Amino acid sequence: MKLKSCLKIARIPVFCSSLTGRLCCALALVLALRAGEAWAGPPFFTDDPEPVEYQHWEFYTASMDSKLGGDWSGTAPHFEINYGAVPDLQLHLIAPVAYDSPPEGAGHYGAGDLELGVKYRFIQETNGWPQVGIFPLLEVPTGSATDNLGNAHLQAFLPLWVQNSWGKWTAYGGGGYGINSFSGSQNWNFVGGVLQRQVLTNLLIGVEVYHQSVYQTDFPNVGTAFNIGTVFDFSEHQHLLFSIGRSIDGPTKFQCYIAWQFTFDNSLFKCRPSGSSLSKP
Repeated sequence: MKLKSCLKIARIPVFCSSLTGRLCCALALVLALRAGEAWAGPPFFTDDPEPVEYQHWEFYTASMDSKLGGDWSGTAPHFEINYGAVPDLQLHLIAPVAYDSPPEGAGHYGAGDLELGVKYRFIQETNGWPQVGIFPLLEVPTGSATDNLGNAHLQAFLPLWVQNSWGKWTAYGGGGYGINSFSGSQNWNFVGGVLQRQVLTNLLIGVEVYHQSVYQTDFPNVGTAFNIGTVFDFSEHQHLLFSIGRSIDGPTKFQCYIAWQFTFDNSLFKCRPSGSSLSKP
């Protein structure tokens, strides 16, 4: 399931087929062209072009939940790992435990679809120009489609992301094209934009608007939706991420994302040589 996306992850579409879609396209482009390093991506559904720093890691234990009509679905939890394998390139994995609770009949809980991806930033943010990157994703059908926990076939998503920062403000957005034709289903488009501010040294607050062109099992928010979110830093390595929102023009009555994030580098794996001592001679 498109888990930074089951409710999440945005993309620059080939087209926007409605007024709200065109407005969202315009928002994303404006945000992209506004003129630091800043937090982007989770807890918002729209992603960013900034990869994890070289030889650094991000580990998330998270949950995404949404109410579509009388049906509740999401992840409880999912696990996300990102690694800066080389400068400007990040490897990405999401392994979800998914659930579906319909208004009638039995609910289901079990493994969801794996998400694999590679984020590559090919333009740095310099002299007022935004940074730009791609983040292709592949959804591997490891969840049960019969129980509405997966999609039963491969899906791909091809996004382009841009980001710029000025002072305490950061804007990022873009979108992409989802390929769902492996099973003969209709392909789809997504566009989104985020504007956020670092209000305290350890507190970020932002707002997001995004548009989905076609209904998808793993991203039911056809139409336009918004989220309000925050990131709170307990320390350099421990972070809490949260967002909440709903459809502006669409069927989703409620959606939220919450995660604990642990960030670290490869020094965590280095062990003290045997026989070493903390004591000085």
